[in-house]
Amino acid sequence: MKTMNIVMSNDEIMKLVELAISLFVKKTTQIENDRYKSWEYCYHSFISARNSSSPDYDILSLHLAFYLASWGMYRGSSFLLQKDYKIHTPIVKELLKSDYDELAGKDWSKVSELDKDLRVLERLKNVINAYYAPIRKDVATDLKNKENVSEVLITKILMGTLGCAPAYDRYFKAGIKSLNVSTGNFNKNSTKKLIAFYKVNSNRFEQLCNTLPCVDGSPIKYPEMKLVDMGFWLIGYAIEWWKENHKGEQLPSLTYDFVKRILLTVK
Repeated sequence: MKTMNIVMSNDEIMKLVELAISLFVKKTTQIENDRYKSWEYCYHSFISARNSSSPDYDILSLHLAFYLASWGMYRGSSFLLQKDYKIHTPIVKELLKSDYDELAGKDWSKVSELDKDLRVLERLKNVINAYYAPIRKDVATDLKNKENVSEVLITKILMGTLGCAPAYDRYFKAGIKSLNVSTGNFNKNSTKKLIAFYKVNSNRFEQLCNTLPCVDGSPIKYPEMKLVDMGFWLIGYAIEWWKENHKGEQLPSLTYDFVKRILLTVK
């Protein structure tokens, strides 16, 4: 099924992002114990722990494990399913190192040395991969990629603990690629494009953020990349939903009215 041309201005794309974020947050606040609240609990716990002289690594490992499970990383084929929550403790300790303080709740649109900060992010990405890859190799069989864990797992860990990167799963990638906002691989180029989109629309993102409830009842605000993640994830989900329910049909031009209509349909 081939996607036709996108017929949208930046203003229209941003309107869709604003709508998607509002719908996403509305769902998590109106539905008691909604599974997506797990991100709030995890993120709040990790951000708060950075100020503690004696963080509870056990509780933080539980938070990370349950958040990852809520967000689809403990499905039947996942190597994590074969391990208890304590498997995350070494990476929890790594994430809380002061080396990564600058990534916590990162305001990428305001940084003065972007390439320097992106190198720190890349280094942490590699550390996470180096820790989990041997565990995955030991547990899983018939691996297509024997050297690396998925970018989905790495970015979901980054999103849940530092809020410094969106989670590059199927729906988020569908959202950013369909609207030509960024590429579908988690790398420096893709991150720069997302930051550029945020900067162009920073006033609107910040106005929207100020209308949202704080994270888990705390004073902590949604970080920039969490806003980007929520917006494009729901847009991507809506587009993929349309494809699944209209098999054999050509996806219409991605106009503002079309994407808005399917967003409101799947909300």
